[in-house]
Amino acid sequence: MIVFDLACSHDHVFEAWFGSTDDFEAQAARGLVACPICEDSHVRKAAMAPAVPAKGNRKSPVDAKAALAALAHMQAEVEANAEYVGTDFAETARAVHFGDTPKRAIYGEASLVEAAALVEDGIDIAPLPFATRRARDS
Repeated sequence: MIVFDLACSHDHVFEAWFGSTDDFEAQAARGLVACPICEDSHVRKAAMAPAVPAKGNRKSPVDAKAALAALAHMQAEVEANAEYVGTDFAETARAVHFGDTPKRAIYGEASLVEAAALVEDGIDIAPLPFATRRARDS
């Protein structure tokens, strides 16, 4: 079976299934194909985009090697330019935010409850998309 986009002389566009192109042409010539909207039997094939299946050997649009390299670079930047505060992250983030300790970049661990409380308090935080080296090494 093959599906065609068809159009009548009033430019109503609709779909119809046929066994082949020859079947469509034979039925249309005998007036057996009609527009379901206005019942016009002057029907022609409408322009349609072909359904082309993707090749099985196509590469993913995401280059996994480049993505992993970018992630590793981000991790190295964070670890080189921010202070690791471990499980004291929530407490230290509040102290930095409210000026009780010098402003600086920090990273560490926090539970979901602690992270939600920081956000509620208006403290900007973001989860890191990787495990910290210190957390992995402990």
